Amino acid sequence: MSYVLKLFRNNADLCAKFSTMKLHIFIFSAFIALLVSCGGADNSAEKKEVFKLGKAYGPVQVDTSKAITVEEMLQAYKGKSEDTEFTIFAPIEEVCQAAGCWVNVDKGDGETFMVRFKDHFTSPVETKIGSKAFLHGVAYMDTVSVEMLRHFAEDAGKSKEEIAKITKPEFEMGFEADGIVLVK
Repeated sequence: MSYVLKLFRNNADLCAKFSTMKLHIFIFSAFIALLVSCGGADNSAEKKEVFKLGKAYGPVQVDTSKAITVEEMLQAYKGKSEDTEFTIFAPIEEVCQAAGCWVNVDKGDGETFMVRFKDHFTSPVETKIGSKAFLHGVAYMDTVSVEMLRHFAEDAGKSKEEIAKITKPEFEMGFEADGIVLVK
């Protein structure tokens, strides 16, 4: 009988050790699962930032969920010459003061590019510099004439001296937007 009690006691110890081992494996697995699930969250947090949207302008409804940064658009368009459709999220650096028919957008390096509005729809002239917007449209390469460059400078409220300094056409990327949603 003592043999049976000894066997039972050894089995009980074995069961206790096995249960403790299962608990350690479970805790380790839960820890690994937590690490894996948190690893990707930081990378996508920027893109999933929620914005309070303002009024939309233009004939096309902008799908803000498809927006990429200006830097991402410039990288994707680099070396291309054909028109390419994009939805971008961009800081506005300048607004047409005559009618709101164009804005200049920061490229992320201190330089800007012009966004013209298709069919001459307009955004508010009082749009604040530094505000942000979602824009849908087409990036393209174009030669902008001296006359047009001077017209844009005049619309931007540049001085006559600054306008007179424009003497050469520019070959540059442009963007024609068919929809804009301002961020409040």
